[in-house]
Order: sequence, then C-alpha cells, then structure tokens
Amino acid sequence: MNEKHIVNENVISQYNNAPKMSRAKIISFVAVIILVLWSIMGISFDGFNGKGFEVAMRLLGSFLEPNKIILFGDNAYSVRVLGLETLAIAFLGTIFGALMAIPIAFLAARNIMPKFVNLFFQGTITGIRVFPVFVIGVAVIKITGFGPFAGVITMGITSIGMMTKLYVEAIEGINKNVLEALDATGCSTFQKIRFGIIPQLTAQFLSTAIYRFEINVKNAAVLGLVGAGGIGGPLLNAISAGRFSDASAYLIGLGVMVLIIEFFSNVIREKLA
Repeated sequence: MNEKHIVNENVISQYNNAPKMSRAKIISFVAVIILVLWSIMGISFDGFNGKGFEVAMRLLGSFLEPNKIILFGDNAYSVRVLGLETLAIAFLGTIFGALMAIPIAFLAARNIMPKFVNLFFQGTITGIRVFPVFVIGVAVIKITGFGPFAGVITMGITSIGMMTKLYVEAIEGINKNVLEALDATGCSTFQKIRFGIIPQLTAQFLSTAIYRFEINVKNAAVLGLVGAGGIGGPLLNAISAGRFSDASAYLIGLGVMVLIIEFFSNVIREKLA
C-alpha cells in the first residue's frame, strides 16, 4: 500500500509540474482555426474541369513517348541547347546577385552600421523582395528587350533580395568577441569586416549562393514564359499548341537537370557545413 501511495504521489506531482497550456496559446490556437475557416469560406470552387483532366492525362501519357529529337538532339530548340542557356542564365544571375548582396548585407546589418543606415538598406531589401520574379522579369524586358540578358538581370535582382536577407542574419549572428578584440586594437570598420567577419561568414555565404542557384534554375525556366530566354517559353508554347510529346521532353530534361544540380549542391553544402 505504501508503494502504491508513493507511486500515486509521484504521478500527481509530475502531472502538477507538467507545463499547462497557457491562455495565450489557447487564444492563438483558436485564432488560427478561425483564420483557416475564414480562408476556406473565401475560396470559390465550381467543380473540376473535365477537359482539364483530359489535357492532364494526355500530358502524363506523353512522358512515355517524348519527342526524342528535342530530348536528345542539338538543334536550337533541343533540351541540350535550351537547358544550357537556362543554366547560364541562372549561374550568371546568381553570381551577380551574390556580389551585389554582400555590400548591401553589411550596410543593413545592425551590429555593423548605425541605425539610420541599416534601416534604409533593410527597407531596400524588403522592397526588392515584395515583387515576384515574373513581375521583375516583365519590367526588365521593357528596358533591355527580349533575350537571355534580361533573364540574367532579373535573376540577379531577385537574388539580391533573398541572399541579402540571409547574409544579414549570418552577419548579425557572428562571434562578437572577435569584433571586441579588433575594436580594442583600434581596427577600422573595414578592417573589422575584412579580418574579423568575412572569415566567419565565407562558408555560410557560399552555401546560401549555392542554394539560391538551385532556385534560380527553376526561376530561369519560368522567365522563359516572358521571353527572357531559357526553356520556359518553348515549354509553354508546346503545351498551348497541344504538342505534348515536345512538352514532356522539355519537362524530363528540366527535371533531370534540377535533380543533378540539387544532388551536387547538397554534397557541396555538407562539406561547407
């Protein structure tokens, strides 16, 4: 009986000491449920389109018989040529964005620059990130005209927004003791950045750039829809014209390309970690 009494006391004690759901958590949970229900009520759904299912099934079926000339050929509309163009757009856009993001990130970092400086550049970063890649692509094309160059500029601008934000987080999370030691030796701001910050951030910066390159490969395909080069334009044209064997060839090529890039980027990021 004594043992049972002790066990019961232990159970009751653990129950009383267990963290209880606070009022704030309950309110937050209820608020989320209300928002979900409100969002569902705002969705208008009139049923599925039978013709859409037919098109989707034809597209899926075409994967068994893709256009081999487009998939394996070397003409101007082949996966090989357009895929390389897509990779070139994504790579150059990533390099451009990474180089531009580094100085902006240091200017936007709260532990490096005065408040009025970092607030201005934080606002600039937010302003860039507000606009989707498709919108920026259309605006750039109005200035530069159609072609891969427009794609590179668009990829660079959109990369700046994301990469700068991640760079700023990395800069603000550095070891402050190093900066204090450099301050004690009378180093200037530039010297602190050069000798105290950059060595700590190189691996993170490279990892972010590689991750952004993966995203840019997919975005470069989307940019083809607005005439900024790459595989997106011919892909959309093939689907619109009902040439599903051509579309499946482009999709297969794009999928293989993305998987290969993702595999090697994961390997590189693991070595940098």
